[in-house]
Amino acid sequence: MTWLLDYYNYRIVAQYLGRFAEGLSNTLTAAGVSLILSLLLGTLVALALLSSRAILRKPIEGYVAFIRATPLLVQIYLVYYGLPALLPIAKSWNDMYFGIAALTLNSAPYMGEIIRAGIESVPRGQIEGAKAVGMNYGQRMRYVVLPQAFANTLPPLIGQTAVLIKDTSLLSIITVFEFTSAGILLNSERVRPNESFLTIALGYLLIYLVILLLSRGVKQWLAGPAWNAQG
Repeated sequence: MTWLLDYYNYRIVAQYLGRFAEGLSNTLTAAGVSLILSLLLGTLVALALLSSRAILRKPIEGYVAFIRATPLLVQIYLVYYGLPALLPIAKSWNDMYFGIAALTLNSAPYMGEIIRAGIESVPRGQIEGAKAVGMNYGQRMRYVVLPQAFANTLPPLIGQTAVLIKDTSLLSIITVFEFTSAGILLNSERVRPNESFLTIALGYLLIYLVILLLSRGVKQWLAGPAWNAQG
């Protein structure tokens, strides 16, 4: 095992486990809160994009185009420096709040496009059936359309979640101490790039594997007995 220490000294990494744990906690917090908010905002984006009213649809189309056309790095800076000027209450926010806001605003359009595709995949007959039994628009969306839309688009939603988690690494530019920051700290103090960046890569890989396992569990839950019969 001595040869391993020449390429990856795990003993040095062990000395920084506390900082990696702190960074991982902040990464998961930022990603988790941003995921919930981006799903909520993305659902509104999807409904606006499907609206026949141009006054609702056109501004959202412009928002989606802006997010797609600009790098996340720029968006983080715009939120970090611009939001306090627009919202005085934001002046008292800590850096994590700005990071979550930037990630949410960046991820919501992508979530919205995925959810819109899911809504459009719901058979028209089911919507007409919901109308026939007296459901209004809100009830149709809540009980018929959106549950199926989320189930139909689970794989791309999981993929976008993985992208969101990786994007948290950019929050270090506004001094949010996340998982990547812990590796950068190790490298800056000990000048050990292998230990720093291999640990970061392995950490994100493990997170991704956990997401895959969770997605499999959700698929099994949604499929019910049919999944177990096939499995």
